[in-house]
Order: sequence, then structure tokens, then C-alpha cells
Amino acid sequence: MTVLHANERTEFKRSSRTKIREEGLIPAVVYGNNTENKSITVDSKDFIKTIREAGRNGIISLEIGSDKRKVMLYDYQIDPLKSESFVHLDFHVVNFKEEIDVDVSVHVVGDAQGVKDGGVLQQVLHEVSVRTLPNNVPDFIDVDVSELQVNENISIGDLDTSGKYSFNHEEDEVIVSILPPRVEEEIDSGEEQEPGEPERVEGREGSEENKEEA
Repeated sequence: MTVLHANERTEFKRSSRTKIREEGLIPAVVYGNNTENKSITVDSKDFIKTIREAGRNGIISLEIGSDKRKVMLYDYQIDPLKSESFVHLDFHVVNFKEEIDVDVSVHVVGDAQGVKDGGVLQQVLHEVSVRTLPNNVPDFIDVDVSELQVNENISIGDLDTSGKYSFNHEEDEVIVSILPPRVEEEIDSGEEQEPGEPERVEGREGSEENKEEA
């Protein structure tokens, strides 16, 4: 299990939080499962490394001095101007006997037959909410679209959970579909003229004859 070290935080002024972030640390809080709430700080580089190793919904061994807690990242805030710049974290202590609700990424895999036939793949859900025990949280959910034809879709009810988790969605909620090929509209160039001689041909010919006689 991935280990993340933390230090307890005792200063809560805005200036203190700013100083913490300037030192490369992230202010955070850990709570839940009938344990004492604690305000802490974690090293930003260590945290990013931990999340990459454990996954967004992975279980982390959080060590605050001699206090060790099994936690999951419950919520976080990111600086909107900087990617992967976390400004606050919420850790929730895990109760391994109690189901939890978590968001899990959806990965579309395979080359859809409908796309080969000219259709357009549309992924409606990129994340799904599941309810499960902490040890059964999937890292992601694969949705195989290899056999999907034009005008067909895969919905929540089509997925196999192997009994490890359930979805917090209606069974008919669409995850991915294949739209029919786009049909280009024919451009109308205007009314077609009927075949035949141009109008007033006789008039023009007559005028030419009159010129010759003159």
C-alpha cells in the first residue's frame, strides 16, 4: 500500500496557508470513520507521486507522525491557473466494511465496426458513479466497442460488474453510441432551364437579315 507522510497543521490564517503553499506543501484535512479530525500538510511532489501510483480512488496509508490511517482522497481543489497545482485536499478515513460512492473513469477500448463503416463514435459518459466496498473500487472501467454497429449504443445495463460494485445510474443511461455517417446536403444550383433555342432567336436573326438587305 502506498504511504504518504504528513505533518499536523496548527496555523489556520490565510497568510499561513499562503506560506505553506509557497514552501511546496498542500494544506489538507483528514476525517471520518469516528476518528479525530486533523488539519495537516503534505508535500506536493510526494502527493502527486502517490496519486499516480495508487490511482485517484486508491487506498493510501497516511502517516501523521505515529498516527497511521488508511484513507482515500475524498475531494480536492486545484489552482485554475496551474495544472496539477493543488491548493487543498480532503482525505477520508476508510471503513473497509462500509460501501462508498466514488467516481470512476470510463475507458473506451477497441475499434468499433460502426466507425469502420463510416459512423461517428460519441462518448456520452467519461465518468460513472459506483457504490462498492473500498477494496473493490476499480481503477477504471473498460467499455469494449469492437462489435458496436451504426445506430447502436452501450448503456449502463450492458456492463458486467462481476458483483463487485453497482452503478448509481439508470440502466438505460447511454455511455457510448455510434452515430450514422453525416450526409452532405446537395447544393441547389437553381432551376434547370429546359433544352431548346434561346428566346428571341428569330428576332435576332431577323435583325441580322435586315442589316444585310440594308
